[in-house]
Amino acid sequence: MSSDPRRPSDRTYRHVERLIAGVFRLLGLRITVHGSQHLPASGPAVIACNHTGFLDFTFVGYAARERGRIVRFMSKFSTFENPLSGRLMRAMRHIPVDRWSGAIAYRQARRLLDEGEIVGVFPEATISRSWLVKRLKPGAAGMAITRSAPLVPAIVWGSHRILTVDGRRSLRRGKAITILLGEPLHPADGETIPALTERLHAAMTALLGQALDSYPDAPRSDADRWWLPHDRGGTAPEPALAAALDRAALERINQPFD
Repeated sequence: MSSDPRRPSDRTYRHVERLIAGVFRLLGLRITVHGSQHLPASGPAVIACNHTGFLDFTFVGYAARERGRIVRFMSKFSTFENPLSGRLMRAMRHIPVDRWSGAIAYRQARRLLDEGEIVGVFPEATISRSWLVKRLKPGAAGMAITRSAPLVPAIVWGSHRILTVDGRRSLRRGKAITILLGEPLHPADGETIPALTERLHAAMTALLGQALDSYPDAPRSDADRWWLPHDRGGTAPEPALAAALDRAALERINQPFD
């Protein structure tokens, strides 16, 4: 069952979509979408996307519009605590994820799949500072298996050049954004969650390679090579160092106040 745009929650979603599209135009973004046909025109699906910037979800939603679909994203609980963003997120039926009670979020996600919705997941859980695909959490594969839903791998490349971790942000106009949706992965009979998660990781890694190969922009200077992975001539940290930086950032967040 596809989403009904007459519902109040979907009207809010459409209004926000138009607002975001307007912001994209103001920024002069050159957005390219490939593979939107891999999203089912109706019925449930799980989209699993890489995570390099704070705006990734807006670009996945942008790509889904080409199929007339909307995506209910699993998002950090802190996003829902803000009075403005929280009200909008709930109106759009996104899913709050509390680190300490994640099972509640997955139950909500499975209910949405049962209703024929598309659920968006960032299975790396946190932004990848290496810009490469990190080890994936098993939730996306688990939902696909338990609900016999297609699992669509996705890559957004370029959004981290606008807004990402460590205070990196830029409103310079005209950046390129590449969005790739891959062929859906259908759980095989008896396939385990780890096995499907491994297939998902391979598919996302391959899509990222395609995005990097086709990306039209290049660094303007040596100082601008920060947004490229280490194996593509960039200065982003290698995965092991990036993982250590992730752990350090998490420890800072979890430090108690004096």
